[in-house]
Amino acid sequence: MPSNIRKIAVVIPKYGLVGGAEKFAFEMTERLAYNHQYDIHVFANRWQSNSRVITFHKVPVINFPKFLTTISFAYFAGRKISSLGFDLIHAHDRIFDADIFTMHGLPHHTWVRDIRKKHMSLFDRGTQWVEKKLVNNERCNRFIAVSSLAKEIFLGEYDITPEKIQVLHPGVDIERYGGRDREVCRQEVRHYFGLNANDMVIVFVAMNFDIKGLDYVMTAIGRFKELHPDRSMKLLIVGRDKEKKYKKLARDLEISQDVIFTGVQKENIEKIYMASDIFMMLSRFDTFGITVLEAMAASLPVIISDHVGARDIVRNGINGFIIEDNTDTKRIAQTIAILSDKKIRTKMAQEAHITASNNSWDMVSRRMNEIYETFFKKLNRLKP
Repeated sequence: MPSNIRKIAVVIPKYGLVGGAEKFAFEMTERLAYNHQYDIHVFANRWQSNSRVITFHKVPVINFPKFLTTISFAYFAGRKISSLGFDLIHAHDRIFDADIFTMHGLPHHTWVRDIRKKHMSLFDRGTQWVEKKLVNNERCNRFIAVSSLAKEIFLGEYDITPEKIQVLHPGVDIERYGGRDREVCRQEVRHYFGLNANDMVIVFVAMNFDIKGLDYVMTAIGRFKELHPDRSMKLLIVGRDKEKKYKKLARDLEISQDVIFTGVQKENIEKIYMASDIFMMLSRFDTFGITVLEAMAASLPVIISDHVGARDIVRNGINGFIIEDNTDTKRIAQTIAILSDKKIRTKMAQEAHITASNNSWDMVSRRMNEIYETFFKKLNRLKP
């Protein structure tokens, strides 16, 4: 192999499969692999890719007993990587040793204690142990956080020099929206779900209704309907979770006729975004929230909570709104009312699309490439 070729290991348990971290790792790696100076190897337990320029390595995982899951992946990945030798190890999940660690989630202890509000299980303790080994490893001198919110929380949990953490937001495939006819999508989707042309449609997309704050969204819509009974509004709930609880909430709020559970719509999600008017997600916590960026790519103004990492790209009153208090239903209802004005909504929709265009996966991959090159320049300076 020529001396100018950099051998890079990318590590993640599930590569190219469903999930925010998996999406980020896939989009970055597939693009960076076309840099002729990089020889990229992916170490994963499972993967989905058609790449002809990436080398894949199967990493075993011991799933039973459960507490060995994270530990075993970290152990076997480390053994395989060390046997081959790499110039750069980029971890997208918890392993023992890496040069760069992209922090897609929260510190595990914080997630269990503050978000899930549970006690640490043996599995949780094992996961936290591996995480600590990585974060405190002297070799790991560069951390990438997907939002300033994630960075703040990691700095609160670990004694990391702030300068070592760089924020790099996820991206969006802007081209998946640019080539679609909005009016055609609007007519097709609205006809399928029985919506009227004049309905103002709010879309909510998630696979975890509780964490993503669906109850806050529905309660706010209930309040809006009380204040504006003459306005026609519908809520499309895209995804899958325990629907029974939320159907009961809809009945209690007297908005059952205005709420539609669509189920998972992987093949039609772009059409649904483009047939809607507003995106809303009042998460209890979200390190970033790629769906926010997807909605903006479809030219939707967004309403999100202050606990969503994507607040970094939302400018209040310009391309969306950030809600500081999820329980302030009056304030949220007023925000919805502002966006019910078509002129305001159209202007903010244009700004939302511009924001998304500045955060395409191609642009994000160029920034990641700069991080890699900075690492290699520093590595060369340190060589005798």
